[in-house]
Amino acid sequence: MNLTILGCYAATPRTLTNPTSQVLEIKNRMFLIDCGEGTQVQLRKNKIRFSKINHVFISHLHGDHVYGLIGLISTFSLLGRKNDLHVHGPKGIKEMMLVQLKLSASWTTYNLYFHELEGNESQVVFEDDKVIVRTIPLKHKVYTNGYLFEEKPAERKLHIGKVEDYGIDTCYYQKIKNGSDITLDDGRVISNSELTFDPPAPKSYAFCSDTLYSEDILPIINNVDVLYHESTFLDTEEYLCEKTMHSTAKQAATIAKKANAKHLLLGHFSTRYDSIELFKEEAQTVFENVELADDGKFFEF
Repeated sequence: MNLTILGCYAATPRTLTNPTSQVLEIKNRMFLIDCGEGTQVQLRKNKIRFSKINHVFISHLHGDHVYGLIGLISTFSLLGRKNDLHVHGPKGIKEMMLVQLKLSASWTTYNLYFHELEGNESQVVFEDDKVIVRTIPLKHKVYTNGYLFEEKPAERKLHIGKVEDYGIDTCYYQKIKNGSDITLDDGRVISNSELTFDPPAPKSYAFCSDTLYSEDILPIINNVDVLYHESTFLDTEEYLCEKTMHSTAKQAATIAKKANAKHLLLGHFSTRYDSIELFKEEAQTVFENVELADDGKFFEF
């Protein structure tokens, strides 16, 4: 499970900082999460192939999370894209994109599908045989969802030496990998645990930006491997959270601790501060395993 941070700063793009966008690679699927202004430039800088992105997940319709999407959609056409593109996001995102395509006469060369969201309960928005994606309802000034990306459990691994020792025919291999015991011709039942190894534990990634501190998300993200949680402010500016509906680094760490997360990744930093290291220092007073997102940073979990 790999994560590339394309941008992780709040509000506006600056000379050396970019608004929110990330690329998650999980089980050979590549997902673009949010698409702030400048995302396609960051994709090029980080040598990420445009053609591998087939699903885009937008948290909310504030500009620093979505204003890069129309440019990316248009560039895909200019590059002659043929693969379908699926955009998941709040109700209104379809209108937001299509009016620009219409007025610029820039219709796509590929099928463009919008999957609009408006529910306030967690729901499955994507699923295939390897990965499932659910929404994480968040509390912000406009309708907002985070996203929980989870690997599905892999099939068990054959202990080929044991299987051959028992003379088990290859036609039963898939059944064994699926978890079944095997009955031999002489009537003996061989436990699956003797014939297989445990597969790697499935991994999970929760993206939570932007949001006011809320413990309502805890049941959804419980035991998550990696939690990305916005930390716009430090504790000295907590008084701004209610007004702006953002969180502090300490609040993000509290959520990570209560959720029993393995890793906390902080982002969406206000540029009012001299160093983002201050966010890590604050969060580690509550939760030890903290990393800082930063533009161009690559994580392998």
